[in-house]
Amino acid sequence: MKITHLLVATTLGFSMVLVTAGCKKGETGNSAAAKKSMAERSYVAPGELDESYLFYSGGHAGDVRVAGLPSLRHIKTIPVFSPNSAYGYGYDDETRAMLGDFTWGDAHHPALSQTNGEYDGRWLFINDNANNRVARIDLSDFKTKQILGPIPNTSGNHGSSFITENSEYLFGGTRFSVPIPRGKAVAIKDYKERFNGVFTAISIHPETGEMKVAWQIKTPPFDWDLSSTGKGPSSGWFFMTSYNSEMAHERLEVGASQAEYDMAAFVNWRNAEQAVKDGKYETIDGVPVIDPAKVEGVVYFVPVAKSPHGIDVDPTGKWIVASGKLEPSVTVFNFEKFLKAIEAGDFQEQRFGINVVRQASVVEGNVPVGMGPLHTQYDGRGNGYTTLFIDSKVAKFRLPPWTDQEKQDLSKVVIDRIDVHINPGHLVIGGSDTKKPDGKWLVSMNKQSVGRHISTGPQNPETSQLIDITGDKMVMVAEAFTDKEPHFAQVIPVSKVKPIRFYRKSDNKDPNQVWSEKESFVKRNGDVVDVAMQAQRSFFAPNTMEFRQGDTVRFHVTNTEQSYGISHGFGVGGYNVNVDVSPGETRTVTIKMDKTGVFPFYCTVFCSALHQEMQGYFVVYPADEFPGG
Repeated sequence: MKITHLLVATTLGFSMVLVTAGCKKGETGNSAAAKKSMAERSYVAPGELDESYLFYSGGHAGDVRVAGLPSLRHIKTIPVFSPNSAYGYGYDDETRAMLGDFTWGDAHHPALSQTNGEYDGRWLFINDNANNRVARIDLSDFKTKQILGPIPNTSGNHGSSFITENSEYLFGGTRFSVPIPRGKAVAIKDYKERFNGVFTAISIHPETGEMKVAWQIKTPPFDWDLSSTGKGPSSGWFFMTSYNSEMAHERLEVGASQAEYDMAAFVNWRNAEQAVKDGKYETIDGVPVIDPAKVEGVVYFVPVAKSPHGIDVDPTGKWIVASGKLEPSVTVFNFEKFLKAIEAGDFQEQRFGINVVRQASVVEGNVPVGMGPLHTQYDGRGNGYTTLFIDSKVAKFRLPPWTDQEKQDLSKVVIDRIDVHINPGHLVIGGSDTKKPDGKWLVSMNKQSVGRHISTGPQNPETSQLIDITGDKMVMVAEAFTDKEPHFAQVIPVSKVKPIRFYRKSDNKDPNQVWSEKESFVKRNGDVVDVAMQAQRSFFAPNTMEFRQGDTVRFHVTNTEQSYGISHGFGVGGYNVNVDVSPGETRTVTIKMDKTGVFPFYCTVFCSALHQEMQGYFVVYPADEFPGG
């Protein structure tokens, strides 16, 4: 389809969606009986528990949201890239150091750790598209434990985070090409000659989850979009789409939509790993960087129509589905054909010294799912599900093998389409990126919610719609609203995650922990003061202190509770401090006492009937009035 025709169709299609999507009846009808049936499918009664965790990315809020599935009820927010006063995140020394100088992040694509191609319930990783970082959340306590970055040579860490079958690596790709190493001032007119994209491999320690930048691959100055990792026959590979192989650098909505095909990268990460071991790299900003034009067998390009977004590997690892945003079909690649093509040298050209595989040799078929395909998920029963941004639908289609008759008319493999509201981006099926999806629920994450809720002014929330996919036909059963802006999500059964109920005293390794009022102390060393404080229902010890203006005071607060859910807060009015301390945990916050006066502090987390009484004071004297001399 030519771009001019498509843009007209796109504009008309979008207008129709805006007018009609909110008025269409659900697939099961609008009768009272149908509504009751839908409600019963997803109903989780008060006191009953959801069957799965649903982890949403928080977009430019910089966090991860946890909901239950199938209820869609929000349970908690996990702060990651942005300070969060509700959780005291970014105020204590540890989390402030993790955040560095950044006060926000753009969290896009969560990824659960895997073992043998299945979720293992240990860690959740999430990328920061804005500031080129990746974070690790420990699912034993649902807290962020590491933020890695900014990643060298990277600008716009969008095509991240995507995990290998045994969590050896997390891969990411740059949305924005820039001159590398970063910091060079280069004229934009020299974009094609002096800018580069980068793929980054981040290694994950198999026991601790600690992340490190392992190596990178230098690429042409395309805009890399989304990725997926292989399994089965495609084990050892990852795949990445680009939407600007034209290398436009002004008005991309026009300049990056000229070519009929863009390039997907098929990357052999095991070959890349070996190339680094063999010394076939250059060091740029401290990172081994491979030039795939000089190291054969690391990167191949495959054409994909048109301005592709998502690329997703099915549970068998054989079928790879790519979605062209401006093409009303999804392209199904046969990975086994791809391997045969590269073995036979079946290349149509080279771009930047990288072999471009002949597309016709590796494409199994183009399935006409509808307008604006973005992302595909799998149910483990041989079906794919793709969001259609322009049509405001989700399409269900059958993966190969196809009959000869179906190959002649691939519209026959499109099984179902269901209306969603409005403009779906990502969707998620539990375990879709593993060898064993659960195939029960699909959640469509929609960018618009016009007409679905009571008015909240000019800014609307987004919608998540729950779809039952256990039958031949998809059935919409529930919806919920989410703050801006979820992108992708992950779903894992509750049974696979083993969170602790509190930190045991025996596991606390903080050298400044105290577990009784008798152990608490205030120790001065010049103008540095350490306060080891006990927090217990319903008091602080010590609860009165005196400091000198100019002192640096380190408050080490230990919550000595050994009970599930009894957190304490340490909030100081006038010094912009709030720390949330979980039961059994010690957290440290450092305050430079630059203001004089009397300052109350109190527990900010409701903890007992005497919560209001859990408070204290410290006094900051001018240096020449300090009673201690």
